[in-house]
Amino acid sequence: MAHFRPTSLVILAMALLSLAQSTASVLNGPFDVREASIETIHNALFTRFATCRNIVSSFIARIEEYNPTINAIIALNPEALSVADQLDDRLSTGNVTDPLFCIPVLLKDNYDAVGMATTGGCRALAGNMPEVDAPSVRALKNAGAVILGKTNLHELALEGLSVSSLGGQTINPYDHTRTPGGSSGGTGAAIAASFAVIGTGTDTVNSLRSPASANSLFSFRPTRGLISRSGVIPVSFTQDALGPMARTLDDLAVVLAVMASVGYDSADNATALAPPEVRARYRDHPASLFSPNLKDMRFGLLDGFFNHTASPETSPVSEVMGNMVSRLTAAGATVVNISEATYNASGISATLDVQTYEYRELLDAYLAKPHASSASRPASFNKLYTSGEFLVIPRQYAYIKTAFRSSTGDTSYATNQQGIQNLTQALAATFANNDLDAIIYPEQKNLVVKLGSASQSGRNGILAALTGSPVVTIPAGFSTPTDEAPLGIPIGMEILGRPWSEDLLLDIARHISDLVPVRRMPEFSSTMVEPRTYESVPVVRPNTENIPLAYPLGVI
Repeated sequence: MAHFRPTSLVILAMALLSLAQSTASVLNGPFDVREASIETIHNALFTRFATCRNIVSSFIARIEEYNPTINAIIALNPEALSVADQLDDRLSTGNVTDPLFCIPVLLKDNYDAVGMATTGGCRALAGNMPEVDAPSVRALKNAGAVILGKTNLHELALEGLSVSSLGGQTINPYDHTRTPGGSSGGTGAAIAASFAVIGTGTDTVNSLRSPASANSLFSFRPTRGLISRSGVIPVSFTQDALGPMARTLDDLAVVLAVMASVGYDSADNATALAPPEVRARYRDHPASLFSPNLKDMRFGLLDGFFNHTASPETSPVSEVMGNMVSRLTAAGATVVNISEATYNASGISATLDVQTYEYRELLDAYLAKPHASSASRPASFNKLYTSGEFLVIPRQYAYIKTAFRSSTGDTSYATNQQGIQNLTQALAATFANNDLDAIIYPEQKNLVVKLGSASQSGRNGILAALTGSPVVTIPAGFSTPTDEAPLGIPIGMEILGRPWSEDLLLDIARHISDLVPVRRMPEFSSTMVEPRTYESVPVVRPNTENIPLAYPLGVI
């Protein structure tokens, strides 16, 4: 099994070398933050090419320039520049061993972060001010990250269109007629357009992987229990997961380790599931990944996770995946077709999804926690969904109505949980019977849907969501370019592994991505934005005028 090499010694050596040079000074010319990575930012900082304030200001400038087009940001952190100044002070002393030192991070707006509202994109929660950081956010800050702001999402993370009453409709940066996936669509669009280096998301069925696929990004949904979910607006105890999105696999690995370093959290007892040897891997943060040889690897290809009916929306996905399979086999890997009837994403969702049983109870518990503005927000699920200050798309009417009356005490809930156990055992048997290293399939059977659609149809995330399996999503290709999509529409592939196989999945993803490099920045935001000087962080207001008329506000 592969292991990670820590970054701290490398960073410290670079920093001390730079600080020892008495002639060092900030060089002329701005640092280009387009497609910037942890490594390139650290190189710029430690060679004195840029300051942390320069870097944070450059990302803010890109948000000011390009966010009006794609509407990915709900709010910026008013303390971001002052945090950058504090980090510059630390840089001058050489105290810079943190793995995310001065790395701008955008949070999906369902993560609690002190000093910013946690809204879930819902107008009813506009004043929801947390008193403590979510453990995952605290880990990011402790690792040196600059929390740059909050991203839009599909309201309360309940669908994949990324439209909300507070944040409006987020637009896909590759095709402005389409959604960015979701529910973490604001994060996906923002990271694709280089509004920050790293983004966070949540995933109840597809919500990390859908926007990664639709925005040519890498994402990771970890094994259930690896990353604490407390301090995040919940949907489902069984299905919720937190994770990162990034433009590079190295960055993804670093942030995954930082978020996992929280370890056991009594506020999320699923974290007790992680074996001690797994926790030990995250005591040091990863800097690089070892690439396995694909020659002896075996991948299962889920035939039931494709739409084999030819159409302009489905054929590009099948073609991209066909090319990926050909490249894998040419590299010496074995791809086994898995055609078992069990693996039907629509059927699994229809029969085993348990969100509606768990949602009301979990949201009630979250809203009951102390917040700085408790009096200015609904105190329960019922009060939120009778406030009139929310957005529920037509497809969700039945979902919310069911959540009003369903609970984990229902007999059918126990039946579904037994079905989930059976599915988990069937998946383990598929791995064992076919001697598989991982299972692959397209994240979505069809291209990401158009704006105003009834749902984000065709997604395949339910298998990992119910079984708690780890999945890394990688860019797999693009559809044919069109006038609306000058580069084509991104298409992503999921690589699913056995529980606690995060390091192996990252190694596999590394080798495949080296074999088939895909990532490209969106054309509309490809121009560098001239540096701007800020005395304070500007206010960014989302566009709520662009909510499709098909999505009424405050109606159940």
